[in-house]
Amino acid sequence: MTSELWLVRHGETEWSRDHRHTSHTDLPLTDLGVEVAGHLEERLRDDEFEFVLTSPRKRARRTAELAGFAGAVVDEDLVEWEYGDYEGITTLEIRETVPGWTVWTHPTPGGEPPEQVTERLDRVVERVRRVQGRVLVFGHGHALRALTARWLGLPVGDGRLFRLDTSTICTLGYERETPVILRWNS
Repeated sequence: MTSELWLVRHGETEWSRDHRHTSHTDLPLTDLGVEVAGHLEERLRDDEFEFVLTSPRKRARRTAELAGFAGAVVDEDLVEWEYGDYEGITTLEIRETVPGWTVWTHPTPGGEPPEQVTERLDRVVERVRRVQGRVLVFGHGHALRALTARWLGLPVGDGRLFRLDTSTICTLGYERETPVILRWNS
């Protein structure tokens, strides 16, 4: 059983900075995103990982590279929640026509339903729990929050409870046999 699952959200992009939903649009990191992600290397340098995974999106792969994990294994299941028609649009803009909308509580036209997100993130949980030792994952805001919910045995919609900033580190693990959050958004 995996002793710990470490999560790293990618560095800042123009759209993450501007609060635009970014799933399949493959944006590079901003200069600030590169700088801050580069500091992850010193924060992770003394930790050993049995397995390192990354989303295939270049913002996640570049963050992994800057953090010292250029050889991270690409896992398609770690892509961001697909926003469909809301790609590139802010929540405030969406709420002009759909009051109260969130990805956690409302449909996303042309996007990915929660059931599909659950299926693919459950595959990630199963995969990492088969590894003995620490696993490190580089990914995206909503997907990593949803992954945390699934780690804890909660519905993906409960990912709304976990704010996650760019270039931050989170650690999931166990208290005895119970999955828990050990560190969040640090």
